[in-house]
Amino acid sequence: MASTAISLSLPTFPSSSSTVKAKPSIFSHHHLFIAKNVPSSSLFSSSTKITKQIRTAFKIKCSSASFSNTLPSALLFDCDGVLVDTEKDGHRVSFNDTFNEKELGVTWDVDLYGELLKIGGGKERMTAYFNKTGWPDKAPKSEEERKAFIASLHKRKTELFMALIENRLLPLRPGVAKLIDQALGEGVKVAVCSTSNEKAVSAVVSCLLGPERAEKIQIFAGDVVPRKKPDPAIYTLAANTLGVEPSSCVVVEDSAIGLAAAKAAGMTCIVTKSGYTADEDFLNADAVFDCIGDPPEERFDLAFCGSLLEKQYVS
Repeated sequence: MASTAISLSLPTFPSSSSTVKAKPSIFSHHHLFIAKNVPSSSLFSSSTKITKQIRTAFKIKCSSASFSNTLPSALLFDCDGVLVDTEKDGHRVSFNDTFNEKELGVTWDVDLYGELLKIGGGKERMTAYFNKTGWPDKAPKSEEERKAFIASLHKRKTELFMALIENRLLPLRPGVAKLIDQALGEGVKVAVCSTSNEKAVSAVVSCLLGPERAEKIQIFAGDVVPRKKPDPAIYTLAANTLGVEPSSCVVVEDSAIGLAAAKAAGMTCIVTKSGYTADEDFLNADAVFDCIGDPPEERFDLAFCGSLLEKQYVS
């Protein structure tokens, strides 16, 4: 659904149901505010000068000076779709190359893989697919042997995916390195929480963010928890391990299942939509953007993350 982008000249807001609500003192005329599904006539009086544009993604340009000094205790990132838009041209390709190597006669096209992403975890994704469509002729028959078969496929898929990352064929999404640098510079703990294989996530972090950042970032990934997103287990584990309260954490996710996991863990969650998730339901997100963004196209920064904890912005 399209949203109305409003360039503000007056800092007065009603209390109606907008995606982002702000205290009057924090905006100046040059900021961009997004109101979701709210008619412009209900937001401002006729004397207010506004500029309207129809957008399909929510964007807010805001400077650090606009907010208070409150900061999150931890900034937690999903990996696939958040750090890197890996799914279509990374994981999907690696799955298909693995299926081809093993001569399984299986190909996941772009649309099918989008549906399969509703299942968290690569091994779980393959198992669910084969259970529904039928197991390949070369697959074993017993449940235990099939678990080992799936594990071997996933291991090879991870190797192929890591080669893509190590060759830097997939770039970081805009603003990721900037936001991580801001957090580390302010002493905010940073972690990556993903359903993907730990080796694949580590490759993304070390190869694309660099070793200096990587040594300061803790990774929670793969089978480190028994239940994957939308279960909150991985975010609960991260908070406990980092020694922080869930309510003081800000999560950056790109999917509805990731959002559900973060909110179930009692955390604030910002969504940065990715290629496969643009049309998903993010009603419960604390803020929604098309990306984090680098200047001059920056959407938000660390100070904005802190402001969400103060409820200057609420869903």
